[in-house]
Amino acid sequence: DTQLSKFLVGFSEQAEIQPLIFGFFLSIYLVTVLGNLLIILATISDSHLHMPMYFFLANLSFVDICSTSTTIPEMLVNMQTQSKAITYAGCITQMYFLLLFSGLDCFLLTVMAYDRYVAICLPLHYIVIMNHRLCRLLVWHAGS
Repeated sequence: DTQLSKFLVGFSEQAEIQPLIFGFFLSIYLVTVLGNLLIILATISDSHLHMPMYFFLANLSFVDICSTSTTIPEMLVNMQTQSKAITYAGCITQMYFLLLFSGLDCFLLTVMAYDRYVAICLPLHYIVIMNHRLCRLLVWHAGS
């Protein structure tokens, strides 16, 4: 059988650099997840932050957690096990979710920009235009 079922991946062949790279990526991943969780918890717990911009920010934080969680944990496991291969199905799955969450990031940033546009250019109509129903509808469209 001449089909390749695995791809080779990795950063460095030097064994002494591997723990440094592992620690760097693990710390960046943990800071990203914890920072985004704090943003989500702050927007949920504080009633002053129940506004459209913070609703979109919480969703953006959730998508950011999801996008970093599609590749970084797998990479960290591969670094610890010294496995430098990924299956074709695993690669396709990772690429699918990475592209999905990247698209959601772009859409949410666009919606946040629209929210700021309405707040700045139409401040008297902001509450009418950016109501909770529209915000949920925009996020739902982003997810679908």
